[in-house]
Amino acid sequence: MSSGQEVGEIFGSGTGPATALLRSPTVIIASIGLWGMNIYFFRLFGIDYVKVLNGGKDPYLSTDPSSENIAKSNASPETEYIPKPENSNGTQQELSQTAKGRQSKVDSKSTATISTDGKIVTVPAPSPTTSCPGAEVTAGKCISLCIALYALLHLNEFVWIDVLKGGTIGAIFAFYATVAFGIALPLRQTQWIRIAVGTVVYRGLELLNPRCSCIGHVPPTPVPFVDVFFADAMCSLSKVFFDMGMLWLRASYYPYPVPATTHSIVIPSLCAAVPYLIRARQCLVMNNIGKNKGDPKYFHHMLNAIKYSTSLFPIIVSAYQKIDVGKQEQMEKFLIVLLIVNSLYSYAWDIIKDWGMMQNPTLAITASCAPGQQKEEKPRGCAHHCLRPRLRFGCLLSSVILFADGILRFSWTLRFYEHIIFPSNDIYILSTELLEAFRRAIWNLLRVEWENIQQMNAHSKTEDDVEKDDEHVPFLSTLPMMQLPNTVTREPPE
Repeated sequence: MSSGQEVGEIFGSGTGPATALLRSPTVIIASIGLWGMNIYFFRLFGIDYVKVLNGGKDPYLSTDPSSENIAKSNASPETEYIPKPENSNGTQQELSQTAKGRQSKVDSKSTATISTDGKIVTVPAPSPTTSCPGAEVTAGKCISLCIALYALLHLNEFVWIDVLKGGTIGAIFAFYATVAFGIALPLRQTQWIRIAVGTVVYRGLELLNPRCSCIGHVPPTPVPFVDVFFADAMCSLSKVFFDMGMLWLRASYYPYPVPATTHSIVIPSLCAAVPYLIRARQCLVMNNIGKNKGDPKYFHHMLNAIKYSTSLFPIIVSAYQKIDVGKQEQMEKFLIVLLIVNSLYSYAWDIIKDWGMMQNPTLAITASCAPGQQKEEKPRGCAHHCLRPRLRFGCLLSSVILFADGILRFSWTLRFYEHIIFPSNDIYILSTELLEAFRRAIWNLLRVEWENIQQMNAHSKTEDDVEKDDEHVPFLSTLPMMQLPNTVTREPPE
């Protein structure tokens, strides 16, 4: 959620409003590089983020029995499907031994495993390159693309504005056209970009899925985690949506300046509010689903929807300030109060709900900080009890992320030092956008980690199974940095 909702400059012409159009591509490019940082840390700490975003389902191994014929028809020499033994009472150990025996018949890079329907399946290492060579998204590719796009943006700006004496609007459209042309070229090196762009477009269209119907009383369908994750990322790009609306306005009035009318500020402000409206609607859908199922905690989704509504009010007030300049100072105090409420509400929700931390602070204090308590077999520090028992990124890194997220939630306070630190209002807005993009990137780490832990616990049958898992095992990979194993061995399902 954007830390500051100021709409920036719109009206008039000149350097300020013109260069503001360069903010949105700059932030989008930075977000690509920050996602590469996320991939780096996910792999470094052994988190299969693709599986987590897929709802805990293995995207490389289908568990649907009806897909056996399709899998057989599409099977490669590296994949072998073996029917379930007639003796269905065979133990998992016997099935595992059978799998190990048959694994020698397939490629050495394959891994034998047992699906939920009892079939022994050998699958290659989990990598998109199996079906589409070169399509795997890696941290190096994202960072390289980020650097290339940033250089292209400034080169395009120099050529179009300084050399050809064109306008900023033409430079922006020329940049987007150049990028689209480069992606469309059927080059093997850019195949992963085309797949990634297609995935983003598909997930964006899925956000428009109604998931409920007032006609025929069709029950609502749950919102998958990947759509929640994608919508949250869009909320951090709220100002980018505003800049897109501003670009459309300036293009429609070109070569004249945007007139100081109500619709000129309402249209970009509505664009900035779209991500929050989408996310709030998802919460309302899940609230109805939980209510129909009798979930005692269904009202948590309503509280989450209220949280997103607190982000809409600053947008409305900031837009009103641009319309009625005479009341700008009067509304400033009201805007600050709204920003404080939104920042505190969102930060508390980050810690407790999105990251699963500080669920019971009183118990944490008595268990770890109070003297005279019985020592555990594996004693934990105060931070583990205050945050949560399982910290895949470690206590230090998790604490740093928690502290940094709180600071960045209040990055809008830079408005009080805008004229001291920043040369213009546009630079201030760009700085807050980049800070919000970075905050979202570090937020992603703990959010995916907590979702992964929840998915793992959901597959455990008893509490003893949860306590006996790899909670106390270091998650830091012992492999060389950025090097993935050729095979990943999956344990048979319980």
